[in-house]
Amino acid sequence: MDVIGAISDVVWGIPTLILIVGTGLYLTIRLGFLQFRTLFYGLKLAFSPSKQDKKSEGDISHFEALTTALAATIGTGNIAGVATAVVLGGPGAVFWMWLSALFGMATKYAEAILAVKYREKNSKGQFSGGPMYYIEKGLGLKWLAVLFALFGAIAAFGIGNMVQSNSVAGALTETFNVNATVTGLILTVLAGLVILGGIRAIGRATAFIVPFMALFYVLAGLIIMILNWELVPGAVAYIFTDAFTGQAVAGGAIGAVIRWGVARGVFSNEAGLGSAPIAAAAARTDYPGRQALVSMTQVFIDTIIVCSITGIVIVMGDMYIGGPEGAALTSASFDLFLGGAGGVIVAIGIVFFAFSTILGWAYYGEKCFSYLFSDKAVPYYRAAFVAAIFVGAVAELDLVWGIADVMNGLMAIPNLIGLLGLTGVVVAETNKFLKVAREEKERDLARK
Repeated sequence: MDVIGAISDVVWGIPTLILIVGTGLYLTIRLGFLQFRTLFYGLKLAFSPSKQDKKSEGDISHFEALTTALAATIGTGNIAGVATAVVLGGPGAVFWMWLSALFGMATKYAEAILAVKYREKNSKGQFSGGPMYYIEKGLGLKWLAVLFALFGAIAAFGIGNMVQSNSVAGALTETFNVNATVTGLILTVLAGLVILGGIRAIGRATAFIVPFMALFYVLAGLIIMILNWELVPGAVAYIFTDAFTGQAVAGGAIGAVIRWGVARGVFSNEAGLGSAPIAAAAARTDYPGRQALVSMTQVFIDTIIVCSITGIVIVMGDMYIGGPEGAALTSASFDLFLGGAGGVIVAIGIVFFAFSTILGWAYYGEKCFSYLFSDKAVPYYRAAFVAAIFVGAVAELDLVWGIADVMNGLMAIPNLIGLLGLTGVVVAETNKFLKVAREEKERDLARK
């Protein structure tokens, strides 16, 4: 654990975080602050399917690709991760989560546009894509692509599987006194039924689960804010002031505020890690840019909306110094304002968030594995992945968590090299699609 912890500190250290945020900033500038200009258009594409979607090649819709990516990112990081950032970095860490997300939207856009451009059909006629494909085909660096796929296939078992099932088992045991073995069996069966059906089954499941779970959690947070509206302005103001003073951290360590805010923000929305473009590559779309705008909105929904709910409620509750940590802090904060119902809401949120993360990462892991060993090996990966869900629910996972954390961080390095090396391609594809989008808008106005 000491060795793994030391490696993790390096992998998730300041240089990597600077590289991740710096890449987002660079892409933001090269794309002319695209995420700010086209956010509402991206949301429209995601939630109101266009005629082009039905005629285009792909395995799942824009919306299903978005919800699959959201399923993988809206997880325990939105509940426990935000709480950790506030405890270790102070309320100001929430501001730096927001800032990293705004730049991360450009990163997520670039990942998706490359994933669709360089995707290819497998032996079953389904699309495969992601960093391993655009690194190999775009940059010609096969060895780097193999490294990404290796890190991704391993990380999926930890961060996207056993850690999540362990969180569900812990939440249900603590809140409802459900035995971990029972939780493990139920999770394994339910997830197995979906995962063994492949991306179409995963897409249908996430399209149903993700909107429900996100609305459920966000509405609970909004109710707290509305009922305690007088505390909201002070909490938000404190988030902004503490972001530049670090008053809530021992010694006023502004570096700690920035580090934990950025680190937990990246951990939550995964911008730059290279996972979400694997789902984007399966989308039915006529232009890479169209799906890229949809994928970009995932960061906005995950961090700017869902994580903000957690962060603001925790700051309002004012129990982050010397109190509970992680998911327990979020649960205690919700309990403070909603009584016993608060802990139940958070527990249910963890169950749905973690379950959906297992589904999303199952697809990511199998695509990485199939890149390494061919499509014929996928059934074996799926079987092992489903079995690991039960193991995660009943086992102690300190070592698994540590290894998964390292592999998750290592995914970012090959991916960021790919993004920086192919920025010219991203810009060219963007200009091509924006021209098409303008022409479509002019035709629509002419019809009216």
